[in-house]
Amino acid sequence: MENLSTTCVIAGGGPAGMMLGYLLARAGVDVTVLEKHQDFLRDFRGDTVHPSTLQVMHELGLLEEFLKLPHSRITRVGIDIGDRHFQFGDLSHLPTVCKFIAMMPQWDFLDFLAGKARQFPNFHLLMQTEAKDLLAQNDRIAGIVATGPQGHLQIRAGLTVAADGRGSILRDKSGLKVNDLGAPFDVLWLRLPMQPGDPVDVIGRLQGGQMFVMLYRGDYWQCALVIPKGAHDAIKAEGLSKFRARLKAIAGFAADRVDQAITDFDQVKLLTVAVNRLEEWARPGLLCIGDAAHAMSPVGGVGINLAIQDAVATANILGPVLQKGVPKFSDLKKVQARRMFPTRIIQAFQLLVQNRFLEPAVLKSDRTPNPPWFLKLFDRYPLLRRIPARFVGMGPRPEHVKLAKK
Repeated sequence: MENLSTTCVIAGGGPAGMMLGYLLARAGVDVTVLEKHQDFLRDFRGDTVHPSTLQVMHELGLLEEFLKLPHSRITRVGIDIGDRHFQFGDLSHLPTVCKFIAMMPQWDFLDFLAGKARQFPNFHLLMQTEAKDLLAQNDRIAGIVATGPQGHLQIRAGLTVAADGRGSILRDKSGLKVNDLGAPFDVLWLRLPMQPGDPVDVIGRLQGGQMFVMLYRGDYWQCALVIPKGAHDAIKAEGLSKFRARLKAIAGFAADRVDQAITDFDQVKLLTVAVNRLEEWARPGLLCIGDAAHAMSPVGGVGINLAIQDAVATANILGPVLQKGVPKFSDLKKVQARRMFPTRIIQAFQLLVQNRFLEPAVLKSDRTPNPPWFLKLFDRYPLLRRIPARFVGMGPRPEHVKLAKK
């Protein structure tokens, strides 16, 4: 078994892991990031880069180059209920450098961060390497056991960070307790082609007991169909023609593209929705961040951005400690103390939307609902649209880069 050592080892090369790895390496900390796949190229991941994340890129001096990557921009958000359209979000007045959501494939975002991080000699990215277990020493986590292209390896570290997603292996091995907050729905992801004359927007459609969200991606629409929890197998059993008919009934102007675009269920990907969070995010030597600490609903598309905020806070709090030595358990608990408040607020909002709106209007009904009062209010008074835009675009307690480059 190969043996390595580093100051900080991070399991997971997603948004939280890559951002934390970059920030620590930039500050002179020796850091090793593990990514279990051979590349970042996986479709139907969170592709919404919110203004809060773009602000972080600006503070790092990376924004101008980052925005040269192919992306589309969303400044307003609306929803169709039956035959009526309602505007409820306007990001154009946010107090940020970028007053829009950048729609960018997550693999491009991660490739960009990885490329920048590799410029630091103290950054090490191990692809096709998956964390399998924790190393313990004297009641403290002292690193991980992993498998890579050359077999098994041990990586000893002063700090181990679990950023390996909602199915975190390290979190399961840690014995930390997860509180499941519940999610009554799942999501089916698919693509429909873009055509000249299509609107450039985020479009939500609610009609006849179905909800369909269309995200403008330049040359195609990334679409999400909301379904009851666990209904995926039953939908497949009904057959492709019935599924296509279901899509045509809700896809609006894109209905005539369904038959050509969806020729097999392999083109439809299931996102099993979960909303949960750890009671405690840390053990001595181990810290969980991002989805490993709190799985988010797709409501608001905030998961990637909350994970990045976790990474920035972690770097701000633990970076100065790691520059000098090994963080204490009390240091690790400061990260949870900082990030639990926004996590609770956002999850409370998501639970409110899914339990008070989605469940009765979509999951337990086959009728088009009456528009709720708050949508009518936002649509009638444009000034009010800044409230949901700020909440989703920036989030409660946005983080700023404080850890200096070394």
